[in-house]
Amino acid sequence: MNLSSRTLLLHAAVFAVIALAVMPAGKASAQMTPPAVKKHLYSETANPRADIAAALKQARAEHKRVILDFGGDWCGDCQVLDIYFHQSPNAELLAKHFVVVHVDIGRMDRNVDVAQKYNVPIKKGVPALAVLDAKGKLLYSQENKEFENMRNMNSGSVTEFLNKWKA
Repeated sequence: MNLSSRTLLLHAAVFAVIALAVMPAGKASAQMTPPAVKKHLYSETANPRADIAAALKQARAEHKRVILDFGGDWCGDCQVLDIYFHQSPNAELLAKHFVVVHVDIGRMDRNVDVAQKYNVPIKKGVPALAVLDAKGKLLYSQENKEFENMRNMNSGSVTEFLNKWKA
């Protein structure tokens, strides 16, 4: 092996080591680093009671369930949940089986009565979800901070949740 062949081989080996060092460890690791996108999801001026009533009417007509998503635009985990909601297969599951209502909780001081009505203890953290049937009956509420640490979860956790509670 001549000097130029050894130099070429050494450069290729160095490149391979660098490439491996910067690559994610695996698919799950890559999913645990969601893109940083901030969207306006939770309206401070919305009337959640009217929004929930409209969602229930739509759910009855379309034979769906309603997801109440309690959170705030300031909440990074709420933003991550929304990113995961828009990834496949979650986007398709939501469109087919659910109507989503975002309920702004301010800094844990807005629409607290709405959260209490659906047994969602927002003081434990957000995002926090509740699932209603088309008649408004509470089927599920996150009482134990299940999605509060969403940034360290992956979209598969959301898929599992949606599959469990779909209509």
